Amino acid sequence: MKDISSIIEKRILVLDGAMGTMIQRYRLEEEDFRKGWFEDHPSPLKGNNDLLSLTRPEVIKEIHAAYFEAGADIAETNTFSGTTIAQADYNLESAVYDINYHSAKIAREVADEFTAREPHKPRFVAGSIGPTNRTASISPDVNDPGFRAITFNDLVTAYKEQVGALMDGGVDILLVETVFDTLNAKAALFAIDELFEERGTRLPIMVSGTITDQSGRTLTGQTTEAFLVSVSHLPLLTIGLNCALGASMMRPYLQVLNKKSPFGVSAHPNAGLPNEFGEYDETPEMMAAQIREFMEEGLVNIIGGCCGTTPDHIKAIAELAAEFEPRKTWADVE
Repeated sequence: MKDISSIIEKRILVLDGAMGTMIQRYRLEEEDFRKGWFEDHPSPLKGNNDLLSLTRPEVIKEIHAAYFEAGADIAETNTFSGTTIAQADYNLESAVYDINYHSAKIAREVADEFTAREPHKPRFVAGSIGPTNRTASISPDVNDPGFRAITFNDLVTAYKEQVGALMDGGVDILLVETVFDTLNAKAALFAIDELFEERGTRLPIMVSGTITDQSGRTLTGQTTEAFLVSVSHLPLLTIGLNCALGASMMRPYLQVLNKKSPFGVSAHPNAGLPNEFGEYDETPEMMAAQIREFMEEGLVNIIGGCCGTTPDHIKAIAELAAEFEPRKTWADVE
């Protein structure tokens, strides 16, 4: 497998699009989330998309293949909620290892098929590590601002189990994404670094935060530059932004990262903002027109799509990425 850190200096790599958006197209029912694994589970499971890597693996495989066919270089595993913390909502903490391991194996299999077909364009697998549904920095109780629903050590334990399974399944990269609370992300990075030390091996790490509104801050109040500083203690492949904003609204914050980051820069924006029905209206052409500005300014090394994006969006983005040089990193950063 070629070294991704050298590739992102030579060309812009394309991350895949939204897994959830594609899963919705299959119109799956409760039985699809139980098949062969959770037939007698007492809690409702519909909507727990990570389970589909176990119960409907052919669906996840088709989605990965569709994104690679569209031009993606990197597939994210179907593990955004693959921690004991997130799975506790479904009483499925015990399934976490299987979810992550099998999700990684599916993506690995599809990536290897496409790499064998097109050796000049190696495909990579990024283990998706979501933020969990708890925050270590903010109290969920407005009447008790000192209360925390989760501790740093709890997060480390959960992330370590997830990361170990992803590595066992054969991922190339670890992607700590949709970071709204940097303390959660630091717990993930601590777990990753600890596991690397124990196993005597290291993988490239991507970290991607989310700016929650036009104030330009994360949910816990950090500016983009503060977020960068907070996670720069480890050598990262990329620092970037995803979710919450469409491409046009994300641009000023990518400019900050471009100016300040000693690492590569990534972006996978939504297809605009959701409408009143929670759907995303930006067409591939509309989104590509906005992302063109990223390319013209030389802001990114890795580009992809988040909520609302489909293989058609990724195809338009991939065609655009082929026309431009990647962001110049490291040596030219202040």
